[in-house]
Amino acid sequence: MTRSHPHPHSLPHPSRRALLGGAALTAFAVATGAGAGTANAANGTKTATTTGGAGGGTWPTEFPLPNGFLPEGIAIGRKPYAYMGSRANGAIYRTDLRTGEGGILFAGGTGLIAVGLKLDHDGLLYVAGNTGVARTHDSRTGEVVATHQLTEPTGHFINDVTLLGDRAWFTDSRAAALYGVPRGRTGTVKTLPLTGDWVQLPDVNNANGIVGTPDGRALIVVKSTPGELYNVNLRTGHATRITLVGAANVVNGDGLYRIGRTLYVVQNRLNLISVFHLDSKATTATLTGTITDPRFDVPTTAARFGNRLYLVNARFTSPQTPETTFTGVAVPI
Repeated sequence: MTRSHPHPHSLPHPSRRALLGGAALTAFAVATGAGAGTANAANGTKTATTTGGAGGGTWPTEFPLPNGFLPEGIAIGRKPYAYMGSRANGAIYRTDLRTGEGGILFAGGTGLIAVGLKLDHDGLLYVAGNTGVARTHDSRTGEVVATHQLTEPTGHFINDVTLLGDRAWFTDSRAAALYGVPRGRTGTVKTLPLTGDWVQLPDVNNANGIVGTPDGRALIVVKSTPGELYNVNLRTGHATRITLVGAANVVNGDGLYRIGRTLYVVQNRLNLISVFHLDSKATTATLTGTITDPRFDVPTTAARFGNRLYLVNARFTSPQTPETTFTGVAVPI
């Protein structure tokens, strides 16, 4: 079931502020009715609207980020707030999903980067810092609780993170290893070399998005180039390539999100989310549909609240300047 989400033309185009400071952006409303989608009888293609509130009422399906923010990661917890990180200076921006209003939670700083993010139940926000580091923030105040030096600053790309068991697991797109940071404020980092079917390719992004398997015993990692999924043993690091059914690859695979045995793979430069059904051992993934939207502009990662996936548009194919505009968007699932 391929789903193509139309641009909701009744959405007003939001104004954006250029500064990466702490000023909140102006909220905007979505003047649409609640829709459940329609089906095209001729081809089975489902066209779903992006209206109706994830938690009741009508919530925005698009919200602004500061100009020049350079977003890539997004995290949402049990409350209707999205946290997004900046590649420009490591800033963290928080948006209220009910209104679209947001503001800077952590101002960042020189040399800092924020890529993948995950929010824990205790309020700690885990941030992949790209330049060999992982940070933990207090999601209420933005304060940096801990900084973990996972690798040397150069030659590595700490890209994304997931929470599984007693650790936050980080990918490294430029090295064949995962890093497990203890959940909480203290503990020793574990390095897990990738072996088995994993072959590290030079000069490209390898490991990117990461999630736990449905049984919680392993990790699923997407290899952006050439577009493969792997099941990684948590104890040994042995990586088994997941057989894809119905898709040749998941090239440009970036963020991963899993609900039960349904795996969502964000393929950034393709402006596409591929939806797979995992078998009981997460060794086979069968394509069941795709999600596209005219508002996608190189989406990178996804997070869920209610019946929606929220994504940030990284706009890699657009100028990356202080004046470049950025948005987050929501699509129904």
